[in-house]
Amino acid sequence: MNSRRDEAFTRFSELGFPASGQEDYRYSDFTKALAIDYGLNLNRLKIPIHPNDIFTCSVPGIKSYLYYIVNDTFRTPSADKNEPLPEGVIIGSLKECAMKYPDLVGKYYGKLSRQKNDGFIAFNEAFTQDGYFIYIPENTEPEQPIQIVNILRSDVDLMVNSRNLIVIEKAAKAKILVCDHSLDDVRFFTNRLTEVFVGENAVYEHYKLESTHEKTGNVSTLLVEQQASSNVLTNIITLHNGVTRNNIEIALNGEQCQTLLCGMVLSDKEQRVDNFTSILHNKPDCHSNELFKYILDDNSVCGFTGRLIVAKDAQKTQAYQNNRNIMLTPTSRMRTKPQLEIYADDVRCSHGATIGQLDENALFYMRSRGISTDEARLLLMYAFTADVVENIRIDALRDRIKKMVENRLRGESHKCTGCSICT
Repeated sequence: MNSRRDEAFTRFSELGFPASGQEDYRYSDFTKALAIDYGLNLNRLKIPIHPNDIFTCSVPGIKSYLYYIVNDTFRTPSADKNEPLPEGVIIGSLKECAMKYPDLVGKYYGKLSRQKNDGFIAFNEAFTQDGYFIYIPENTEPEQPIQIVNILRSDVDLMVNSRNLIVIEKAAKAKILVCDHSLDDVRFFTNRLTEVFVGENAVYEHYKLESTHEKTGNVSTLLVEQQASSNVLTNIITLHNGVTRNNIEIALNGEQCQTLLCGMVLSDKEQRVDNFTSILHNKPDCHSNELFKYILDDNSVCGFTGRLIVAKDAQKTQAYQNNRNIMLTPTSRMRTKPQLEIYADDVRCSHGATIGQLDENALFYMRSRGISTDEARLLLMYAFTADVVENIRIDALRDRIKKMVENRLRGESHKCTGCSICT
């Protein structure tokens, strides 16, 4: 990790933090968020917190392998919290694993990020000191999902830079749930970078749920590389936040890959969410499907940029992209930019975006059958989000997300029952 810091800082000095004037960040404005004089925990001061005392996942039946990142430091729960891991599986601090397994970590660390011309990535590589490392060896499947809970905790305004590395070897399977939470009423800014390597015939599911408070700025970068015949599902859900930017890039670098990329945003007040996605079809006979849905209320401002790129040799590609948006108020704003770049001639590709309001005819129909206006609006919004939620393949998680989405749409608590973090 130290070997890349000088080069990364030099690159950041040249690039600086991205601004809304740049094409790729035209829908993201971090001017106010980055104007804060944040602290950086460079001296690794221990944060006085015991995550087991403040967070107990209330998803009935999920039975996950549960781990914590407190700001940017990996924490393992009490020994009796988790079942034993399968033989060869590694879940731990990236800092510690880099020292304990230098050849394994060194083989993958920075492989996907080093070519990215992004100031947030360069800053992350220069200052990150910890995060998590997950390694699933060949032909191995943990019985339970792996749950990573990101907890922000501080008594002063704080910037957090964390780095994560996930390796799913050949014919292995894994399901990972990442939950983002803010604890204290101070300003936070997070810059998290995750690299994922999915081997041949492997199956990987990545779920990310953000439920933070309005003083949180969040930049999350997810870089995924797929090998032949691998299958990847990524589902990014933002229920509550301050200012959020999700960068997602999935490279299909082997034949017959399958990719499903989903996302959902529920935004109100002054909240900002921008999802910037890229799916790179680099090999033939691959299939991808992308669906992002937004519901905007009050003065919220959101953005979506989706890139589908089909390389010259990626014949027989099937790639589909959809962005659907509902505006509940005339003061909310949605900016969408679907992009399709095709350099092969034997493909099936499509992309599209819609921005509209709730269907007045459907509302009238429901009202005529005795359903109140508020309940009718709720049912239509809930139905609008259903296909994103249904793409959650963990039954217990899908049921809990349905309840959280319903609560959020009703204007009630958006947090998990029993969670004392998302105040």
